[in-house]
Amino acid sequence: MPLFTPFKLGSLMLANRIVMAPMTRCSAVDGVPGEGVANYYRSRAQNGVGLIISEGIGVDHAASLGTGTLGETNLPVLHGDRPLARWKDIVDQVHGAGGRFFAQLWHQGPLRMPGTGPYPEAISCRPSGCWGPLSGNNSANGHYLAAVRSETPAMTESAIADVIAAYGRTAANARAAGFDGLAIHGAHGYLIDSFFWKVTNARKDAWGGSLRARTRFACEVIKEVKRAGAGLPVVFRFSQWKLQDFDARLVETPAELEALLLPLADAGVDVFDASTRLFHLPAFGESDRTLAGWARHLTGLPVMAVGGVGLDRELKESLVGDVLATHNAQVAARAIERGEFDLIGVGRALLADPDWVGKLRSGAVLPDFRADVFTEETVQS
Repeated sequence: MPLFTPFKLGSLMLANRIVMAPMTRCSAVDGVPGEGVANYYRSRAQNGVGLIISEGIGVDHAASLGTGTLGETNLPVLHGDRPLARWKDIVDQVHGAGGRFFAQLWHQGPLRMPGTGPYPEAISCRPSGCWGPLSGNNSANGHYLAAVRSETPAMTESAIADVIAAYGRTAANARAAGFDGLAIHGAHGYLIDSFFWKVTNARKDAWGGSLRARTRFACEVIKEVKRAGAGLPVVFRFSQWKLQDFDARLVETPAELEALLLPLADAGVDVFDASTRLFHLPAFGESDRTLAGWARHLTGLPVMAVGGVGLDRELKESLVGDVLATHNAQVAARAIERGEFDLIGVGRALLADPDWVGKLRSGAVLPDFRADVFTEETVQS
């Protein structure tokens, strides 16, 4: 099966095309990953995942983390002696199990609930001061929405520079901890994505305007991460949908997608991570090509498809009910075989069973997904 063929990512050779997608553990007290986190990652590496991307790790900036849209708290960081030591131990254990491990660098931006997190006095970072649309299809509760919908000051030039530098410091720390690569979260309405999205970026300066102009912040982050990471490969996650509005669309045509992605590719992205609600759905009306397929077609770079692999319903539905297993991984395998994309990201199915990869390989029955897994301190990021 094409899913089990090796893949060369920069200087790294992955054993197969299956990637564990980032999923927040909510178990990091004072930013230090909990005791069970090493086993969580190690067990997936032992059971044959080709690459693991960590949960979102807050960059070294006061406003990077707080209570999120789904109520997530106790989020990890990668600065300070204790978090660094814990991450180094986790990385060593993943390597000992034969795994490859990337750190996902994350800034919540407008989705951080004001007055929460390690530095509650910090002002949440927003390109134009707004959280998002006043009405949207989302899963946030009323208390959260009441807190985040208040306008805040737009980011200043110095605030933007501070955040870019924070990404660099965190990338350097990830390299020091032994991670094999870096993943930048540029999706789902978080800070980088909020610069892309015209709903949250109405700036009239060099950080706003046309879609290409709205990529400037992401490009500067990518360049700084590449510099500080000193050769580590970089995965960049992007999406149409936002946690503020599951129905949002960042781009409407392949030409707009090209305007979004080509500057990021030029800035140094090695792999694009196309995060969708269901990976196999067409991105635009005129063809059956998926978002991941379009990203690969337009940029020529390797691309990972993400969204509902191994399950029959998307993330929002699994928050409130159980989800049945499905063999749509075969759809991904065929897409890889015809060159539509290169890697497939698996999230909830790997929560349901650490040995999901082994079961897929052997043809065993795949597990269903129980909604109560999310109450066991794991949410998608």
